[in-house]
Formats: sequence, C-alpha cells, structure tokens
Amino acid sequence: MNLDQLIQNSETRIFKAVFPNTTNHYDTLFGGTAMQLMDEVAFITATRFTRKICVTVSSDKIDFKQPIPSGTIIELVGRVSKIGNTSLDVKVEIFIEEMYNNTRTKAITGNFTFVALDENKKPTKIFNYE
Repeated sequence: MNLDQLIQNSETRIFKAVFPNTTNHYDTLFGGTAMQLMDEVAFITATRFTRKICVTVSSDKIDFKQPIPSGTIIELVGRVSKIGNTSLDVKVEIFIEEMYNNTRTKAITGNFTFVALDENKKPTKIFNYE
C-alpha cells in the first residue's frame, strides 16, 4: 500500500446531530464542544494512519467561519495533511447539513498535531511509506 492509499484509508468521517444540550445561549454549537469533537476525529485519524499510540501535542488555527445551529447535522472529516518523523498533522473540517434539504456548508476548519509514542511513552518513528 502506498502513502496516498494509507492517507485515504485513514480518513475519518463522523456524523452528529446538533441537539439543544450542546448549544449556547445563541442556540448554536458551543465552540468548545466543536473543538472536542474535532480533536476526537483527529485522534482517530492519526491512530488509523499510524496504528500506534498517538497523543495530541497541539491544535492550530481553528477557524470558525459559520455558526452551527441547533437542529442540524454535522459531518466531521479528518485527513492526514503532513507526516514528520515522529509526528503528523491532521486537518479536520466540520460541515453543516440541513436536516430537511440538501444544503451543505463548511463551518469550521482546524489543524491538530499528534506524536506517536512507544510502549515507554517516548516519541517513536512513524514508518516511512514512500
């Protein structure tokens, strides 16, 4: 399997309904809830790509372009965007889908960096797939 296939196979997509218990006083998704969901999707993506223990070391430039209203469906998409020696970056996008029509809009984009760890909790190499 080549690098492009590994990246494609590790892409992670999760759908969630936005219910009132996850919204703020403006009836839109809490930013912190969105970031938690994004980190979870990024973690799954990193783990599926490396098949190693991975931990978040940073999040970078999370752009909230559009509020996510209650009563919508969101899709979170995680994809490996950069591979280092012991770390990798995962880009996560959140799309809003209206429940009762085909409207789909990108709402949030963010980048998360993970490091792969060995059994002693020390950084370990991510295999070269090239």
